[in-house]
Amino acid sequence: MKSIYVGNLPFAFQDADLANLFQEFDGIKSAKIISDRDTGRSKGFGFVEVEDDGIAANAVERLNGKEINGRPLRVNEAQPREARPPRFGGGGGGGNSRGPRRF
Repeated sequence: MKSIYVGNLPFAFQDADLANLFQEFDGIKSAKIISDRDTGRSKGFGFVEVEDDGIAANAVERLNGKEINGRPLRVNEAQPREARPPRFGGGGGGGNSRGPRRF
């Protein structure tokens, strides 16, 4: 199974639009637009999973640079995610890490 990165998508694109972009290629397993977790709005990129390396290479070759709504697509084989350090969220009162504020 190969994963294809598709970037520079119109922000109005949804999963079905991405799947339709790849409809001419057989062996497409899924198409997913990545959305901002807070707003739910598209981040302008997505991933398509393809069952065969040859199909993936053909799709990348034929779709990379194709214009959609005046935007040239960036299509290539997806790279593994980089490991990121854990995020520590925080909030806490007062902005001082030495303890509670006293008035």
